[in-house]
Amino acid sequence: MKINVKKGAIDKTAADAIILTMFQEEKELPADVAAIDARCGGIIGEVIKNGDISGKPSQVSVVYIKGKVPAKRIVLVGLGKRNEINPEKIREAFARAMQSLRNLNVKEAATVIDFSIMPNAKDKLIQAIAEGASLGLYQYNNYKTVGLEDVREIKQLNIVAGEKDYLLIDAEIKKAKIITDAVCMVRDLVSSPANDMTPSIMAINAMEITTRRNISCRILNREKMAEFGMNALLGVAAGSCEEPKFIILEYWGGKKSVAPIVLVGKGLTFDSGGISIKPAEKMDEMKSDMSGGAAVLGALAAAADLKLRQNIIGLIPATENMPSGTALKPGDIVKSYSGKTIEIVNTDAEGRLILADALTYAWKYKPAAIIDLATLTGACIIALGDDVIGMLGNDEGLKRQIAEAAKASGELVWELPLWEMYSEPIKSDIADYKNSGGRAGSTITAAAFLSKFVGDYPWVHLDIAGPAWRNKEKPYIPKGASGVGVRLIIEFLKNYPGK
Repeated sequence: MKINVKKGAIDKTAADAIILTMFQEEKELPADVAAIDARCGGIIGEVIKNGDISGKPSQVSVVYIKGKVPAKRIVLVGLGKRNEINPEKIREAFARAMQSLRNLNVKEAATVIDFSIMPNAKDKLIQAIAEGASLGLYQYNNYKTVGLEDVREIKQLNIVAGEKDYLLIDAEIKKAKIITDAVCMVRDLVSSPANDMTPSIMAINAMEITTRRNISCRILNREKMAEFGMNALLGVAAGSCEEPKFIILEYWGGKKSVAPIVLVGKGLTFDSGGISIKPAEKMDEMKSDMSGGAAVLGALAAAADLKLRQNIIGLIPATENMPSGTALKPGDIVKSYSGKTIEIVNTDAEGRLILADALTYAWKYKPAAIIDLATLTGACIIALGDDVIGMLGNDEGLKRQIAEAAKASGELVWELPLWEMYSEPIKSDIADYKNSGGRAGSTITAAAFLSKFVGDYPWVHLDIAGPAWRNKEKPYIPKGASGVGVRLIIEFLKNYPGK
C-alpha cells in the first residue's frame, strides 16, 4: 500500500473512506470530527449518542454519510482514554481501521493527523499511524493459487495535511515507510518455506539488499569457515546437504574512526533438532528459526535507507540443522573459532553453537557494542509468553538503551539475570563448556554460554523465540512471521549516543 501526503482539508477530500479518531469518555468531538459532523447534519454525534461507538481502544464504526462530504464513508476509530494514550494504541487503532476498510473492499482511504493526541511527540504520532496502517494490512500470499480473486487490498492511504504541517508529516511518513517495508521484507523471508529459504538463498537475499544501498556484503563458504576454524558452526551444518553460509554485511554511515555496532542474527533456515530430533508437532514452524538473521537483514536495509549516521555490521551464520550419518552426535566435542572447546550434549541446542563463532568473529571490528537476536530457547516463551523478548547482557548502559527503544517501538523486552552461578550448569567435565545446561533456567544458561564468546565488549542478547512467530494475530501483527526486531533495533540505532 502507498501512503501519500496531500495538502488540503479533510472535509473536502474525496475518498472511499475517511478515518477519524476519537477518545473514550469525551463529550466534545475533536475539531476535525466536529467539522465533518456539522457538514453531515450531526450524523456522527448521533452514532455516538446511540452507543454504536464509545471510543474504546481500537473500536471501529463505519458511518455512511450520503453525499454530505466528498468521501463515501466515515470510519470512526477509538483510541481509549486520552490520559492513557501511547504509540502502541495508535498503531493498533489504525491497523483495525484499515482492516475494517479492507473487508469492505475499499481501495483508497484518507485521514488527518490530530496533533492534540500527542502534542509533544508529533514525530512518534505520525510514525505510529503509518506503522499501524501499513503493518496491519500485511498478507503473505506468495504460494496461493486458489481463491486469489477473493484477496482484497487497499491500494492507497492519503494523509491530508495543512500547509504548516505538510513538510513534517511528509518527512516522517517517508521514514516510517522505510521501516515498515523492512519489517514486511523480514516477514516474507521468515514465512518462506525452508526449501525456498536455504542458507544459499538467504545469502542471495543479503546480496540483494546491497544493490541500492551503501552496504557491502561478503559471504564465507564452507571452505573459508573451515580455514578460520569455525567448527561450532560447521558442526551444526554437518548433517545437512545444504551448504552453510556466513553472511557479513557492513554499513559505514558514520566516521570510519568510530567503532561500529555489530548485530548478530541466528540464521537456522530449518531446525529439525538434529540427532536430538524435535517432536513432529509444530516442526514445520522451525523454518522461522532464522528470524534473528532476517531481522538483522531488515535492520541493515532500513538503517542504510534512513541514512543513519552509524557504523553497523551484520553477521548471520546461516545453516540447517538436520539428522544424518554425518551429523553432530551427543557426546561429540568441537573446537570453536575462539579456540574454546564445546561438548555437545544436545544437538537441538544448536543456535548457541553457530552464534558462538559469529560472536567471536565480531571481535575483528573492535565493536562499541554487540547485539544478537535469536529464536534461542522455548523456555523464554514459558517464562515471558508470546509477546515479550528476553534480554540478557553484560552492560547496564546498553541494556537500558535497548529497554528504552523497546518501550518506544512496542517491541517489549524484559531483563533476566545473568549471574555467575548460571555458568555452573554449562561447565563440562571433558571440554571447556557444554552446549546445554539442562531445562532449569535454560534461557539464562543459554545466554551464559553465549557470554563466553563475547570477550570484554558490551553485549546484549535478545531471545525473540516468543514474538518471532505468532499462532494468533494481533492488530498489526499477523499470524505467523511478525518481523520482530527491526523496529526495536532501528529505534535503538536512531538514539544511540556513540555516533
